[in-house]
Amino acid sequence: MIESDKSVFMEITYKDIHEFKKEDLEDLFLSVEWSSGHFPEKLVIAMKNFKTVYSAWDGAKLVGMVCAMDDGIMNAYLHYLLVRPDYHHQGIGHQLVEMMKEHYADYLRVAVIAYNAELDFYESCGFKKSEDASPMFITSLWT
Repeated sequence: MIESDKSVFMEITYKDIHEFKKEDLEDLFLSVEWSSGHFPEKLVIAMKNFKTVYSAWDGAKLVGMVCAMDDGIMNAYLHYLLVRPDYHHQGIGHQLVEMMKEHYADYLRVAVIAYNAELDFYESCGFKKSEDASPMFITSLWT
């Protein structure tokens, strides 16, 4: 079997959990070069505090996740969506977003702040770019 065929045989399982080992979060976040991966203890607490967290697993390996915050009735915000680079283009990100869209189907709005390089992906998931709004941030000095 050649290496590129490996993904055909992988079985990804999806979980609705909030408890993660710091090593799993650190490994996933650093795999996509997110600075928050340098603070795994904080990530463990963050996952417990998110309203909704779905994760993707290849056996015991955390390969992707999506997290959302919401107001309980009208608005939900996808905060994290990440998939390990060696698992890209296998439908994992799309599946995680679909799970969120299903979970929040009765809400008026599900919002995401996407970087320009991610716009095509989110549009393929049904999101539309706002023409009259721009994201704004205050980022801590530790990033």
